[in-house]
Amino acid sequence: VIKVLESGGGSVQAGGFLRLLCVVSGYKYRTYMAGWFRQAPGKEREGVAILDSDGRITYRDSVKGRFTISKDNAKFNNYLKMNDLKSEDTGVYYCVADVVDYGLAPDYAYWGQGTQVTVSS
Repeated sequence: VIKVLESGGGSVQAGGFLRLLCVVSGYKYRTYMAGWFRQAPGKEREGVAILDSDGRITYRDSVKGRFTISKDNAKFNNYLKMNDLKSEDTGVYYCVADVVDYGLAPDYAYWGQGTQVTVSS
């Protein structure tokens, strides 16, 4: 059974930073893509950052230069470092994993339960 578990969310003031961790367990493939989505209240879920199995990265335009995604293949972990947080970054952040790269579309097979990020201005 594949499980995806996020941690590291919290409440910060605008301009602050957070580092999210995603742990993927039960995955039999040594290479996989990883990514992060988020959903704000009343809004649709949107892709934030995707890191494919070849190391190519796609970021949402609004987070470029502020967010960094990285992956530790040996541990099946991935991280999202979020700097210079803004109030519009507030939402539930979800980690995803799959062998297929769907870009920033929410079509991935495996999702975590989400971790809340709240940025106050």
